[in-house]
Amino acid sequence: MIGKSRHPNTRQGGLDSPLDRGAFGQGCGVLNHSPSPGTYQHTRHAPPSELIKWVEHFWLERWDLRGRSGQTREVLPHPSVHLVFAPGRSKIYGVQLRRFTRELKGQECILGIKFRPGAFYPFFGKPVSTIANSAVIAEHVFPDAASAEQRVLACVDDDAMVGAAAQFLIAHLPASDPNVEISCRIVEAIANDCAVTRVEHLTARFGLPERKLQRLFHRYIGASPSWVIKRYRVYDVLTQLDAGEPITGATFAQNMGYFDQAHLYNDFRKIIGCSPGQYLEAK
Repeated sequence: MIGKSRHPNTRQGGLDSPLDRGAFGQGCGVLNHSPSPGTYQHTRHAPPSELIKWVEHFWLERWDLRGRSGQTREVLPHPSVHLVFAPGRSKIYGVQLRRFTRELKGQECILGIKFRPGAFYPFFGKPVSTIANSAVIAEHVFPDAASAEQRVLACVDDDAMVGAAAQFLIAHLPASDPNVEISCRIVEAIANDCAVTRVEHLTARFGLPERKLQRLFHRYIGASPSWVIKRYRVYDVLTQLDAGEPITGATFAQNMGYFDQAHLYNDFRKIIGCSPGQYLEAK
């Protein structure tokens, strides 16, 4: 399902395949990837058993655009923190609260670790909201990240790269924190149940006062409960659009937590940057 990222298998795409357009279904929140001559590959790999409670998946990107124009990749991110190993610039990316655009150039291979929403705080030791919409050098959290970057990127195949990254993270596992699993469960409930449209739905389901829920999200998730709810409901709307299903009518809007269709469309424009009709025309 588009926008839902708990997938058991990896997505394999040949390195010599053309760049994808309409790649939102990869589960990484891609809204658009501009088409142009060149090759691009995005694969995902399940974590080993030691990391299942901490990591959503590992992902690798490869592209070869030598002698060609750069590629624009527009993303509507999930509420996850990523540790990304890239040559000379490995970083930890906090939750990105707005859609953002990346430009790919030249030839490169990078590896990322997507943490489960709520699972990065014990590694970081600070409220995850403090790095929202930003990134920090990986060594600020993992002092030996530079040597790990060299080991990971020197590997000759995907499995070896994932294995090296996994062993690095296993060596840095923090103490168990019960709030991690609670946070993960709450976000997964939002992602998997389109009936969750208001913060009070969460307080009732999990028996948490709203202020405690807000503090939990500030510290562990990096975004507010209302933001996370709205983000996943927008993913649901995008799923409907990509499937060719109608999103018109007051009933659909109310099922998404909106008073009427006009309010839903207004939020869609703010978040996606265009109307639903314009989104479909651009695909």
